[in-house]
Amino acid sequence: MTGSVTPTIDRNSYECLLGHYRPTPIRSEQDNEDALATVAELAHRDDLTQAEEDLVELLTQLIERFEEEHYAFSDEMKAQPLDFLLELAQTNSLRQADFVGVIGSRGVVSEVFNGKRGISKAMARALGEKFKVDPGVFL
Repeated sequence: MTGSVTPTIDRNSYECLLGHYRPTPIRSEQDNEDALATVAELAHRDDLTQAEEDLVELLTQLIERFEEEHYAFSDEMKAQPLDFLLELAQTNSLRQADFVGVIGSRGVVSEVFNGKRGISKAMARALGEKFKVDPGVFL
């Protein structure tokens, strides 16, 4: 029989761990800072118990939820695919000519870089491979 095996938790060690940190909903900056500090403390250790790994996962989910609700960028503030491409090109000292053959001909590359043509799914895949990032950032 194949499949993943759910690890079991030693209830005593988990209860002891929860005595040190009681996870609660994160409602304030201080709650978030406390949770981040606990995750950082545990993340730097190499010998986490299953209970500690579970606590890190739980706290990470709580932190992500709080930060998505409180630090989310509006659509107007989010980088557009072209902005992301231009930033990567500048950061890596690349010119338009360096993208010829990666996303298309010289004319296609020029149109993309000048905002006259969008980035297609095929271009996004090629750019994702080139920069080792999720192609979705270009769509």
